[in-house]
Order: sequence, then structure tokens, then C-alpha cells
Amino acid sequence: MTRLTDTQSEPLRKKLNNTVVTVTGGAGFIGGHLVDALIDLGARITVIDDLSNSNASHISSQIEANPEQLRFIQGSILDPISLGAAVEGARYVFHLAALGSVPKSVEDPARTWVVNATGTMRVLTAAQKAGATRVIYSASSSAYGDNPALPKQETQAPEPESPYAAAKLAGESLCRSWATCYGIDTACLRYFNIFGPRQAADSAYAAVVPAFLNCYLNNQSPTIFGDGGQTRDFTHVTNAVYANLVAAINDAPMKGEVFNIGAGKQTSINQLAASLKNLLQIQGLDPVYQPERIGEVRDSVADISKGQSILGYQPVTTLEEGLKSTATWYRDQHQAAKSSQ
Repeated sequence: MTRLTDTQSEPLRKKLNNTVVTVTGGAGFIGGHLVDALIDLGARITVIDDLSNSNASHISSQIEANPEQLRFIQGSILDPISLGAAVEGARYVFHLAALGSVPKSVEDPARTWVVNATGTMRVLTAAQKAGATRVIYSASSSAYGDNPALPKQETQAPEPESPYAAAKLAGESLCRSWATCYGIDTACLRYFNIFGPRQAADSAYAAVVPAFLNCYLNNQSPTIFGDGGQTRDFTHVTNAVYANLVAAINDAPMKGEVFNIGAGKQTSINQLAASLKNLLQIQGLDPVYQPERIGEVRDSVADISKGQSILGYQPVTTLEEGLKSTATWYRDQHQAAKSSQ
């Protein structure tokens, strides 16, 4: 569960306590952690999720513990009836529902576009009709493409290199358009490689941190696509949650502005593999190298100064702290599963 310090929580609680909010994709990885934080802050939350990329187990346990604060609608953001019910009365709409895989988008670009671009338009339309104050959109650092300039700054021209990146970038344009034309404020958060507990580890499309941990814990060598020298800005999920919260409560109009949400630290895939192996105290199991995947960028690290100055965003969990706590969580889950067999 996402926990913030008292200093971080106090201004958030003043604005969010008893406030009605909606979280699209709230049964998913980042969405579920955001829901945890919103419950702690006293918000009244509606989650809409079609469970196509998640399951209801975590949300179910939260509903059982906090039935007065949380309701769940199983439905698609493409369904106007379900979506309209989900955003009714909401002041803030946190839009996280998406198909989140670059390789999957290459295989099925049409579905990626419909969910990530058309779905975002429908969320914006429903939120505006419901009288919401602001939509906080989960964008993606994949919009930058493979431009070699580092660190990535929001002023760089987008160069999306996958259907996923193109669809998420389209969502940003929609957010700016709706803020200009329809009077609903919007903010776009470009996430950089979010990781943490409860992230899916058993899929062919699993993100690299849970995929590596899953391999090591099952005594298997992890697969690295490419030479492993490619770099990412690995960002613990608590940082994405905090960014959503401060973007929601900020008094200044956002007008569709884009903000990088990362840790500001560049780490190679080879370095990541070595760090996780050390944390788990694994011997051997050297990575297996495969050809690089289409649509993947070479290097990425965020300049987070804009979010710091305008939103008050700061990383609340360092990479080292995040990797340690995440590795511990997956190890505990693995041991619990083995003992129950």
C-alpha cells in the first residue's frame, strides 16, 4: 500500500478528504496504488475497470475494508453508460485506464488506438459533462521516441515510435483540446518506467522489473532484448501516485500541460539485472540476450524540474529504496505461494 509522510499528506488531505473522485483503471497496478492513497486521504472513490489487464482482488479487499469510501464499476471506458455512472459527481478524474504494452501495441495497433486514444476522448467528454474540475491523464515517456537528447524535457518535439506511443500522445493532444474548447482543466503526466509491488510478472508483456524478479525467484535466467546497455529512468509507483495527487489539488490551471514524472536517474538494463540479483542474493543466472524489440527506445531519463517547480512534485521513493522494497515483496509472495502448495 502506498504511504506518504505526514508532511506530504497534510495538504493533500485538506483538499481530498470527502472529495468525490473517479479512477479509471483503478484495479490495475498504478491505479490500485492510487486508490490506496486516496482512501488514506479520505476521498470518496469510484473505480471503473473492465478487468482486461487486472483482477478485482485488491479492489475487493479495499471495498470490504472501506465500503463507505469506495465503489467499483466493472465496465469499459468505451461504454458510455458505465463511464457516465463512474464519473457522476466527481471533482477529479484520474485517467489511468489503458493498454500499456509497446510489444502488444505492435501486434494489435487498432485495439491500442481505440482504448488509449478514443477511450481518452470519451473519458474527457464524460468528465466535462459531469462537471468535473480536472482530468489527470496518465501519459507516457514513450512519446519522446529515440531522440538521443538527454535528459528528456517536455519542450522536445515528440517522436513516437510505436502504436502505443502514438496513441498515448494523441491523448495528450485531446487533453489540451478539451481544456481549450470545453472548459475542463487537464494535466498530463508522462510516466518513466513505473515499477513496484503488485505489478504483473507472469505475462509475455510484463515490465522488466517484475519479469526479472520472476525469473530469479524461479531459478531462471532473465531475458534481455538487445545488448542491455539501453537505459531507463526506473520510477517507483509511489512517485507516480504522488504526482497524480499534487496535480489534482494544484490551484493553478494546468490547461493540458505535460509533466515528466520520473526519478531523474539513468540505469541500464544490465545494471538493473545485477542490482536485483544482488538484492535477492542470487548466484549465477546470467542474462540471456535476444534481439532488440521493435518500437523500443534506446535511452531515457527524465528532467523533472518542470513538475518540481509547477506541481511541487518530488520523488518520494529513491530507486534503491524502491528496488529493495519491491524485491522483498515479490520474494515474500513467492515464498507464500510455495508454502501453500
